[in-house]
Amino acid sequence: SGVSKEDADIYAEAVRRGDVIFLALPDTRIPAIYERDVAPNLSKGKTLLFAHGFAVFYRTIVPPKDVDVIMVAPKGLGPMVRCEFVEGRGAPGLIAIQQNPSGKAKRIALAWAKGIGCTRAGVIETTFREETETDLFGEQAVLCGGMSALVRSGFETLVRSVYAPVPASFECQYVLKFHVDLLHETGTSGLRPLLSEKA
Repeated sequence: SGVSKEDADIYAEAVRRGDVIFLALPDTRIPAIYERDVAPNLSKGKTLLFAHGFAVFYRTIVPPKDVDVIMVAPKGLGPMVRCEFVEGRGAPGLIAIQQNPSGKAKRIALAWAKGIGCTRAGVIETTFREETETDLFGEQAVLCGGMSALVRSGFETLVRSVYAPVPASFECQYVLKFHVDLLHETGTSGLRPLLSEKA
């Protein structure tokens, strides 16, 4: 899987010595790395931490019953989470507890959420299933599917209506960021009145 023996040894040692093992990896890479480096070195009482519920919910890995399995899912990409933290704010987050043999899983999840700034903005408890399915829907249907289709459709409509491609593109793509910022600040209830005032 492209990992040197030295790196694999480091990963294995980190799992043996660590209390919380954070699998901050793409969903497609987690199974192989978990199988090779994590599973053989896990022991009772450790905590497996995920930023997304996919691997656990879809059982591409199956953790042993004697470890805590938790998720802290910031609602933003890594650079945005870091930027918000540095600015003294935080990205909101979701936490979920899949297994809790220690009785301390929720405390560990909340501590991690606090450590990365999520508690500054707000943390909501959910399940691995709910986070996985809503996240996939949001990414695939709203962001990658719906938003890009809306921008393309709007652009094509303007160009077919004899508007020049550059201002049509500017209106449909660049201005989208302004609208998303408004949506982020005010929610859907505040977006329309602000746009009316702008007009």
